[in-house]
Parts: sequence; C-alpha cells; structure tokens
Amino acid sequence: MLSIATLREKAPFPTVIEVFMMEFMIEGLREAGIRLPKQIGPLVSVVGALVLGEAAVRAGIISAPIVIVVSAAGISSFIIPRYRFGFPLRMIRFPLLILSGVFGLYGLAIGMIAILIHLINLAPFGTPYLTPVAPIIAQRLKDVLLRWPRSPARKKT
Repeated sequence: MLSIATLREKAPFPTVIEVFMMEFMIEGLREAGIRLPKQIGPLVSVVGALVLGEAAVRAGIISAPIVIVVSAAGISSFIIPRYRFGFPLRMIRFPLLILSGVFGLYGLAIGMIAILIHLINLAPFGTPYLTPVAPIIAQRLKDVLLRWPRSPARKKT
C-alpha cells in the first residue's frame, strides 16, 4: 500500500482524470482493432495498450496503479463474447466514473441503484427484463442459478 501511495503522490492529475484518459485510450485502441483485419486487430489493441500505458507511466502522466486497474477493467470487458452485447456495459462505465469522481462511493452506489431500477422497470416485448428474479416467479426461480436439463418429450405411438 505504501508503494501505491508514493506512486499516487507523484501523479500530476487527480485519479478521475487519469482514469478518463486511460479509458479513452483503451476505447480508441479497441475501436481501431475492430476495424483492422481479424488476424492483427486484437494484437494491435493489446500491444498498443501496453505500449501507451508504459509510455504514459514513464512520462509521469499516469501512475502505474491506474494503468493496472484500467487494464484489468479493459481485459475483463472481453468476457462478453459479442462486441454489440458488451458495448453498453463499456459505455456505462463513463457515467459511473463521473458519479464516482464527483460523489465518491456514494455516487457509485447511486449509479448502480439507478441502473438496477432501470432494469427492473424495463419490459421489452411486454416481459419484464429481470424475470423471474423481479418480479419473483417462484416456479421459475430454481433456474436462476442452475438450469436443469429438460426431460425428453415422450413420443406417442
């Protein structure tokens, strides 16, 4: 913790500004990687992020712990296999970052509660988005954590 604190003391910008700069760089590299051929696109994104992060740390613009945290967040966004599904989650990071920067942990909590309220009230195609969790449907609740295989349908002879 002491090494992180000493690294943060040398940083010229507040943490929120550093995270914004890194997030914009990561998003720019990700967009560039998507538009490149499939063989080199991901490589350019990862190598570019490493090179830019290392250069920013050596230049003293961004502290090393920020690079580590933003890199971990960027890599974890690849958990979602399809680009179009992960896009809203990546874009919601920016408003949450603003709320966290202005109001701290309370801002993050308010943002997460607002997202949860929105998801609870969302009903595409007339079905609540978080069914069966909200509203609770007891018969289908068993499939929330572990989905059992269906029994095969019997053929009538």
